[in-house]
Amino acid sequence: MKSAFRYHRSKLIISVITLSIFLFTTCIDTEKKKEAPAAIVSKITHEQFAGSASCAGCHKDIYTKHLNTAHYLTSRIATEQSILGSFEPGQNLYAFNNNVAVIMEKRDSGLFQVEYVNGVQKRIARFDVTIGSGTMGQSFLRWRNQQLFQLPITFFSAAHLWSNSPGFANNPTFNRVITSRCLECHATYAQVISPPAKEPEQFLPDKMIYGVDCEKCHGPGAQHVAFQTKNPDDSMGRHIINPAKLTRQQSLDLCALCHGGRLQKTTPSFEFTAGERLSDYFKIDSTTPDRQTVDVHANQYGLLRNSKCFRMSNTLTCNTCHNTHENEKTKTALFSQRCMSCHDVKHNNFCTLKQLPVSTLIKNCIDCHMPQKPSKAIAVFVSGQQSFTAALIRSHYISIYPEESSKIITEWNKKK
Repeated sequence: MKSAFRYHRSKLIISVITLSIFLFTTCIDTEKKKEAPAAIVSKITHEQFAGSASCAGCHKDIYTKHLNTAHYLTSRIATEQSILGSFEPGQNLYAFNNNVAVIMEKRDSGLFQVEYVNGVQKRIARFDVTIGSGTMGQSFLRWRNQQLFQLPITFFSAAHLWSNSPGFANNPTFNRVITSRCLECHATYAQVISPPAKEPEQFLPDKMIYGVDCEKCHGPGAQHVAFQTKNPDDSMGRHIINPAKLTRQQSLDLCALCHGGRLQKTTPSFEFTAGERLSDYFKIDSTTPDRQTVDVHANQYGLLRNSKCFRMSNTLTCNTCHNTHENEKTKTALFSQRCMSCHDVKHNNFCTLKQLPVSTLIKNCIDCHMPQKPSKAIAVFVSGQQSFTAALIRSHYISIYPEESSKIITEWNKKK
């Protein structure tokens, strides 16, 4: 009898232990499932892109002109041709102080930024990627374990000198991480291969489409190219986005992706494509931007949206003034002519400045109403200076700037 009781009790204990182990294991698995981020299947893949060179067959003139734009040149593989700064002795150094310097060196194995402390080499990193067309400057990235890091030295175009990279302290830093959100504005596509939320992110170098090229604004074009190759007489432009047919907000959203300030993404980078709503992919700041605090570099859309010209119009977009297929930098008269499409004598809203002749005014609305202002984002140390030097970028807050008008009047009077 006792033996039977002990047998049943042992059986009960074993069952309880087994059930406890099962429940404990189930809880652990459940927690693991809760903790593990769900795999994200991207709707945009590298295979969907054809590459901008494939556009040249049907759009040769546009393609050729686009190769010279700041958009197209905003990222490239680093070479002697793509890097504007000098590697010549005496012109290839940035000194942080009397003891520490970074020298840009051309060696048999490539191009490098080399840190020296008291003349002794401490750290070295290869120029792998050039970021920036050189209009304002160029920064540089290096690959390490399929991760990208920004190098400490930048080429600053305004001074035509090497400088510390924007936002860096005035000491050599080689470990600033480059994220997919950084690349989203400097590349057409980058394939992320690291799990969600893992930092630093990892990318496939051979599946990076450098520059902001045709497919950034027209959408991935592999299907379009395949169709048009088989149907060369079809002129409908199938399987591709025509930005000219977008609504006003769709057009603005396309530009605001990179010119709309610090957007907080809610989906992985490179998921947004032309024609979609930016708010489906980012948290949009709905507050009215203050032109005194919004940076002229980072948020041109915010400044434009706050301008009277924009608010009084139902059609004004970035493309009203900018032809993204061509490099129109410095063509002040051309931009001024676009202002004249609304502001002319016929519309009774021509410039009221009487101190300058009409012939002068129609050639340059820009310097008065969209003057160059110092950027907070692109401000660097140049060797020998103790304070930041800022890049000057044209403000997109279209307004009346009396101090700028006075400067122009003074200069015009001097030339008379």
